[in-house]
Amino acid sequence: MRTIEQVTGKGLPLRGNDIDTDRIIPARFLKCVTFEGLGEHAFEDDIEEIRKQGGTHPFRDAKYKGAGILVSNRNFGCGSSREHAPQALLRFGIKAIIAESYSEIFFGNCVSIGIPCFTANENIEEILEWIEKNPSMKLMVSVKELKATLGEKSFEMKLADGPRGQFLDGSWHARSILLLNKDKIENLEKALPY
Repeated sequence: MRTIEQVTGKGLPLRGNDIDTDRIIPARFLKCVTFEGLGEHAFEDDIEEIRKQGGTHPFRDAKYKGAGILVSNRNFGCGSSREHAPQALLRFGIKAIIAESYSEIFFGNCVSIGIPCFTANENIEEILEWIEKNPSMKLMVSVKELKATLGEKSFEMKLADGPRGQFLDGSWHARSILLLNKDKIENLEKALPY
């Protein structure tokens, strides 16, 4: 079982409230049999729209290339409950998210694939600004200590006790738990009357 105590990486600021799963991964990419390749299409429609306006979306901005910690605002991952959205973020390279709040189903889907989703309501603007001013610097988010460290500064964050415990003991990975209990499962299977 793989525990997740902290994540270190460059930040990727994605400003905006109510960023839904249709924006994270447009529906036309949901025809896939596996989740492989979804990362290259994350935010594809938003990226194209901003390109047409002469701008660059953070997911295509070279200064954030290789970022692993996504930072956003309120109600991130709302909309349909498709698990493709967190899968696309994971395959893009996102290993942790900090936001003001999340859709409950999106949050659960992230936990099940090992992406800690922290909340940092009162400090989110300062975190976003720090990343924008220091795009090449790494930050660290700690599941264990519930804090984000950005250079010399640290900010407290929140993560519910249940998911936090799962990351710290490795039980977030359901397949690992099944494999660890393979003998018990097989013995139970043999004991069943059908």
